[in-house]
Amino acid sequence: MKTITVLGSGCAKCTKTAETIQRVAEALKVDVTVIKDSSPQLLLQYGVMQTPAVLIDEQLMHSGSIPHRSEIEQWLLAE
Repeated sequence: MKTITVLGSGCAKCTKTAETIQRVAEALKVDVTVIKDSSPQLLLQYGVMQTPAVLIDEQLMHSGSIPHRSEIEQWLLAE
């Protein structure tokens, strides 16, 4: 199971990112845990300058915009 963390301030883009990842995972039948985190310390730890940011298993995959569905599918299907 992958753990996906969406980092951000809790804005609409951050919420939409988390919801989109959850929907794509359900459509692909991939078991994931999606967490939203607004901790400034975590943003600094990963060097995130723009949100939303997406971490998959603690690795920064994306930041600064809502990721496209094709990107999300690649992340979820990668081993």
